Amino acid sequence: MSATSVLIHLLGEIALLLWGINMVNSGVQRAFGSDLRWILGIGLRTRLRAFLAGVGVTTVLQSSTATALMVASFTAGGAVDIVPALAVMLGANVGTTLIVQVLSFDITLIFPLLIFFGFIGYKRGQSSRIKDLGRVAIGLGLMLLSLHLLTETIRAIESSAVLKELLGGVASDPLILLLLSGVFAWMAHSSVAAMLFIMSLATAGVIDTHAALVMVFGANLGSSVNPMLEGLGGDPAKFRVPFGNLAMRVIGCAAALPLIDVFQSYMTMFDPNPARLAANFHTLFNVAIAAIFILPLPWIAKLLTRAFPEKLRASDPGMPQYLDKDALDTPSVALSNAAREVLRMADTVEIMLRSSQDLFREDDISRVAEVSRTDDVVDRLYSAIRRYLSSINHEALSETEAKRLSDILAFAINLEHIGDIIDKNLMELAAKRIKNHLRLPKDSLDDITSMHAKLLEHLHLAASVLMFQDIGSARKLVSEKERFRDLERAMTQKQLEQIRSGRTVGDTSALQLDIVRDLKRIEAHIAATGHSLLEQSGELRPSRLSS
Repeated sequence: MSATSVLIHLLGEIALLLWGINMVNSGVQRAFGSDLRWILGIGLRTRLRAFLAGVGVTTVLQSSTATALMVASFTAGGAVDIVPALAVMLGANVGTTLIVQVLSFDITLIFPLLIFFGFIGYKRGQSSRIKDLGRVAIGLGLMLLSLHLLTETIRAIESSAVLKELLGGVASDPLILLLLSGVFAWMAHSSVAAMLFIMSLATAGVIDTHAALVMVFGANLGSSVNPMLEGLGGDPAKFRVPFGNLAMRVIGCAAALPLIDVFQSYMTMFDPNPARLAANFHTLFNVAIAAIFILPLPWIAKLLTRAFPEKLRASDPGMPQYLDKDALDTPSVALSNAAREVLRMADTVEIMLRSSQDLFREDDISRVAEVSRTDDVVDRLYSAIRRYLSSINHEALSETEAKRLSDILAFAINLEHIGDIIDKNLMELAAKRIKNHLRLPKDSLDDITSMHAKLLEHLHLAASVLMFQDIGSARKLVSEKERFRDLERAMTQKQLEQIRSGRTVGDTSALQLDIVRDLKRIEAHIAATGHSLLEQSGELRPSRLSS
């Protein structure tokens, strides 16, 4: 095989590996995104729990970069302490090594089954989660397939004296090896991909075990650069966690590189297989980094805070404006602050609702992404409000204040769910309509516009119920839910009649039914705000709560 042919094969197989990793990452985030954010949110309370959360989430996502970006959403604006955030990254680094450990064994016979069953799940799955898990299985299968192809292609290098001599010359310089593997990991946005490539080279005998261990350092350093680049041009505080993660790895590499021969001799006794040796060293290095740095994290956090002072930006809509930490010792004031912040959250949700209404008439696909970015603002505000409420001394709350706290949190949760429905469901439908050039009938558009108008009116009622405990608004909110349900039933029945009579296109009818269904779900979350107040006054029967 010529050098050109080998290079072409390598480029294609590396691209297949990266695409497999991307499929796994996106599939897992689609299937369990909110659950993973919840796990990280719970984990960001102590160093040990944060470390374990980082290990678990990264093992599932197969990307420490993805975990770093999720952590950034929690630490934006300083709402979460930098210490547990750094602990998450230490755990994320260990999590990537567990993936490499699994892939270092000979499990290539599994990839045909993964691709086959993943395809069945993706095409035949009855729910979106099953389809997403099918996508994950296909991605895993493609990763294993690409690893198998990489190994076969690299073996061809052994018959090429020129290529082998070239790589042999590079292998004699550890700094060049470290730089090459670091650049590859940076370009791939994945230390997993870099490690699989290193293991393929070592298995084929292109590089010796010493060179493989040196390249492990580069893979760790290169993957740490990507989160740093994500923060370019923004608040300097965003550099704290990624820079701290990179700095700890640089220190670890500088300390371990002179001892590489010692590590090689001992680890060869444990398992001489080149691929397994590289995987084991990758795990050992990251576990050692975590063990060394997890205790002095508070001191490291102080240095990072001084090096990267926070730049407050009042124009950032996702930054809380009323959550004064000094008021936490006065529950009544703290609850008022939280309620004001929830109203900002409601205003943001209102913007999303109005935009979703327009997107079923307009064909501006860029506005779909704009709505998704607005949902990120809602998520950030919700996370900040939830953490703020959890920081209030619950033992100092009176019964009335405890009930008030519960109502504020419930409203914030419902707003967050509404934002997710708009982002994940309505925007997906809007994008589908625009991409497929579908046009909704005028009467259907008028009905959808009417439902949106009612939702906006009900959202204002819900805010009134929360702020003023207005029993009249609560009654109207719950009664309007019944009328909204009747409207939804009438629209659904009309669509079914049109389908049976053949007066409408199937894709358009399905789209309309899905829109109506999601708008009804939004209404249910809005109406839930009035339940608590009516239940206290004895005006709401338990059966109505479950309806």
